[in-house]
Amino acid sequence: MDQSVGVIGLGNMGQGIARNIAKAGHTLFAWDAMEKARVPFTDIATIAEPAEIAAQADFIIFVVPGSEQIDSLLGNILTEAKPELILWDFTTSDPSYTKQLAKRAAEVGVAYMDAGMTGGGAKGADEGTMTLMIGGNEDMLKRSKPVLNACAGELIYLGPSGAGHTMKVVHNLITHTNFLACSEAGRLAEAAGIDLADMIKVFNAGNARSFISERRFPDHILSETWDGRSRIYNLHKDVGMAVALSNELGSPMRIGHQTLAWLQAAVDADMQEQDFTRLYPALNKLSDN
Repeated sequence: MDQSVGVIGLGNMGQGIARNIAKAGHTLFAWDAMEKARVPFTDIATIAEPAEIAAQADFIIFVVPGSEQIDSLLGNILTEAKPELILWDFTTSDPSYTKQLAKRAAEVGVAYMDAGMTGGGAKGADEGTMTLMIGGNEDMLKRSKPVLNACAGELIYLGPSGAGHTMKVVHNLITHTNFLACSEAGRLAEAAGIDLADMIKVFNAGNARSFISERRFPDHILSETWDGRSRIYNLHKDVGMAVALSNELGSPMRIGHQTLAWLQAAVDADMQEQDFTRLYPALNKLSDN
């Protein structure tokens, strides 16, 4: 069944999501604050501002940096919202903020669902194979499946509003900590005269294997392409939210604080806009900060 879908945010993740929705035969509306991001979609989508999209679309998917950006758009969207519009928040955001936005939408009869993304980063979004961690009304999820199945490989429902974003914070804490642990191990192996590629080969043949060792190091670091397609800023934000959540809930956390310290050192070194894979060659320098 053809649905009309708006994708707001056409960056590394949003562009793949939008293309897969159009490829599945849905009517696509698209918007990004940057004109250069909108240009590649003029042949497959109607380019329209968020309020215009809200008046015409059955679904809107936000693929923007975070809740602040959605908050700045939400007033006009809710004012113009088509009846039974469903909003999908694909950001990595503070679950408390997500719940506030969902409550605000519910006051005018608009459903607001949160869906954390995982599964290969931007490449997974390009290929339509990512997994969505979902929070919100389960009936709204059922209504949305034709659209979500066009841009994701697996849908995992976790509970009420905020549950998807909570799981995303937990997930990214593990992902980013694992990346830095593998980076520390790689530097140690190299200091001892072991080739990094050999270390990764051993990891992938044994119990230390992970997505980081199987894909991130071979594809982006050993290849020296440094193209993981996510900024150090994003990792710093994600782990910062995890640490804040642990404080809020009184849950113990020490390793997460050390991960955040590495990322803070990179921010202090003015690396926040660099691809996160650049952390590996900079690790020795960052250890002095």
